[in-house]
Amino acid sequence: MEISRRDFMHIAAIFGLGAATAGCATPKSVAQISLKDLYDFNAKGNVTLLHMCDLHAHIKPLYWREPSTLISAPNLVGTPGFLCGEAFAKHYGLEPSSLDAYFDTYMDFDTLARKFGKMGGIAHMKTYLDHVRAERGNENILFLDSGDTWQGTGVALKTGGEAIVKAQNYLGVDVMVGHWEFTYGKERVKELIELLDAKFISQNIVGNDPFADDYEELIFEPYTIEERGGAKIGIIGQSFPFTSTANPKEFTKGWSFGLRLETLQDYVNELRNEHKVDCVVVLSHDGFSVDQEVARKVHGIDFILSGHTHDPSPQPITINNTVIVIAGSHGKYVGRLDIDIKDGKVKDYEYKLVPIASNMIPADPQGVKLVDELYAPFASEFNEVLGKTKNMLYKRDTFFSTFDQLINDAIMDEMKCDISFTPGYRWGTTVLAGEDILMDNVYEMCGITYPNVYTFELKGQKIASLLEDIADNVFNANPLYQQGGDMSRLGGVTYDIAVANKAGKRISNLKVGGKPIDLNKTYVVSSWGGNLQNAGMNLRQDMIRPVYDIVRDYIKREKVVDVSNEGNVTVVDYDCGCPVKGSRGC
Repeated sequence: MEISRRDFMHIAAIFGLGAATAGCATPKSVAQISLKDLYDFNAKGNVTLLHMCDLHAHIKPLYWREPSTLISAPNLVGTPGFLCGEAFAKHYGLEPSSLDAYFDTYMDFDTLARKFGKMGGIAHMKTYLDHVRAERGNENILFLDSGDTWQGTGVALKTGGEAIVKAQNYLGVDVMVGHWEFTYGKERVKELIELLDAKFISQNIVGNDPFADDYEELIFEPYTIEERGGAKIGIIGQSFPFTSTANPKEFTKGWSFGLRLETLQDYVNELRNEHKVDCVVVLSHDGFSVDQEVARKVHGIDFILSGHTHDPSPQPITINNTVIVIAGSHGKYVGRLDIDIKDGKVKDYEYKLVPIASNMIPADPQGVKLVDELYAPFASEFNEVLGKTKNMLYKRDTFFSTFDQLINDAIMDEMKCDISFTPGYRWGTTVLAGEDILMDNVYEMCGITYPNVYTFELKGQKIASLLEDIADNVFNANPLYQQGGDMSRLGGVTYDIAVANKAGKRISNLKVGGKPIDLNKTYVVSSWGGNLQNAGMNLRQDMIRPVYDIVRDYIKREKVVDVSNEGNVTVVDYDCGCPVKGSRGC
């Protein structure tokens, strides 16, 4: 594996090799050279929008491996939002083994992780944010957050999201929207918004309880108008439109969610015609592919800052004069968008997706102190070493991941079920091969407010139908019908799938315990992270237990976990996990 000279300089900075490679230069001066590479930007115009999305409460640096399988319907596969690995690198022109390739793809991940180190962390993000603020002037900058920020780690769960709000205030977030935020429940969301220095906006959440004061009224302000760089910027909020179906309804009972494209168009028109704004921005948690459809259907939007699907996109997409950007996930990136606004309109822009390489960008001491304080009450529990992993534990992929398989192994071992269901969430963490598994890592995979594992009975016919329904959500040819998750992960089950087939006809060769599924047989099923238990029979009340406790105990029993990277799903109509557009292969 060859390392480019630029990346060698990065590595030299990490390991203090400056004196050996640059004459009398010190490691610090080499670090400054690497920072120059990271910070390098063709500044433009009078306004800067800084953007993050899908932090999922990761306020400390982490490893996060991008997917090695990312497949969708044939009309979408190989397009931005459905690119990974070699296809991603080719589309965006990434150099092999470069820092960008490490951040943006799964390729050589273990090797490059040990060279380049961890990613993200609010203390390192703050250093970069302060650099841009100093360069551009704070009065010319807005920092926008596309949501999925308050949930995803142990410290978020234990503090009911408050620790992450404190992190946002420290970073200086100005405006945000939401999705997983709502799984704390309506009252807690309102409490956290009171603690938040930023504005929380959403044009697509409306009261639907006829006995409530907010019936048919907006729950949040639909937009905000901010003046920066002498320009009026209208920002419309778009929270996740499928919250009440993707997550348990009880958290948002009385609130109605949806895309609401007609009202979105109305607010664009209102901002332009009544408020005479110079630039219209949609701060969105729709998902990258959905927002591309939004740009086709709603006119007059200058920029969509997207979120939800965790895509890193080094280059913007322009559709009908609307520029769409998205800034990855887990704090790995900050998007920088410089805008030249003159004579009441956008004249030009410049964009960069900046990798927050935490071994290269120095940590802000105040941020380190804040993180330490937030974690201190839970340090004993979070830092407990449960065991080791023989192979890499990762999360993202369309059908299978080793960390999900570990969770399924733990559930099946304890519950003695025939089948286990683990949800296709896109957030989590990566643990490198040979490393310790901490309780903190388990919370990073399972830290939700409805963590219970339920064990019950389901007929084979119901299981088969359920899988087809999930597949139609994930692989529907119309992005507006996709809710943005990956396929549920199953323990004890194997199957074949033809992604391009019609709804209800995608899955075949479905086996349970190595035997063809019996549609008339009743199976014992365990699941968490959804409502599947409501469809089952004979719920084992005495066996209900939080998933993170089950996984913790399993790892402690095993001491060294050895999860194979061999998936349990065979895709019959694609030859590789990262196909290019118009092809079944890479």
